Amino acid sequence: MTDNEEFWRAIVTGDAGVMRRERRRHRRIPGAPRCKTCLVPFGGPAAPMVRLVLKRRPSANPNYCDVCETFVRTHPGDAEVEISMLFADVRGSTTLAEQMWPTEFGGLMNRFFDCANRVVIDSDGVVDKLVGDEVVALYVPAVGPDHPRKAVEAAGDLLRATADLVPVGAGVHTGVAYVGAVGSDSTVVDFTALGDAVNVTARLASLAGAGEALISEAAYTASGSDLGESERRELSMRGRAA
Repeated sequence: MTDNEEFWRAIVTGDAGVMRRERRRHRRIPGAPRCKTCLVPFGGPAAPMVRLVLKRRPSANPNYCDVCETFVRTHPGDAEVEISMLFADVRGSTTLAEQMWPTEFGGLMNRFFDCANRVVIDSDGVVDKLVGDEVVALYVPAVGPDHPRKAVEAAGDLLRATADLVPVGAGVHTGVAYVGAVGSDSTVVDFTALGDAVNVTARLASLAGAGEALISEAAYTASGSDLGESERRELSMRGRAA
């Protein structure tokens, strides 16, 4: 195991106490969007205080504050760890876009993303991507061993929060993924997760109907959640059952 892999494993699993304390402190500060790594907010009423007191500003990469962007760019690396993932996207967004003015549709999607961001942050997740009509969230071991439960509960919270706004389908899975800083070179780097487990989560989300969350057997078992009378389904996914 390389030094960088050990370092990233400590970050992702929560063994890096400094990062864990920073995230806990910054989560209490209201505002959005936030740095994907340390959770410091870029917007909201506290933004001036963040810049003045914490000495953190948005970087050229909109996903990170300037401090974390420099850190990620200068410490590329990864670790294979078990994480939980939540994918959620708007059903029928193409039809919605055809029926609305662009500005109106953009405003609707921004409200969806704002709602999703709040749900993910409040459940100790990291918003990995806001792309098209989809939200991708990661729940890493650093948030605690109950990250599967947090992801499962966040899916339900998100569906309830968006029920009167837009039709949303979601997928949740727990599995081993490649997590860390990836990019094409030293100037284009992102913190994300890659691997088959990510693909499984995306597939689950694509199969979910409006108002549904499809949860894999792995995530359900690991979460210990009581989903009541939820329907059990057998899905064919490249020769595996989910």
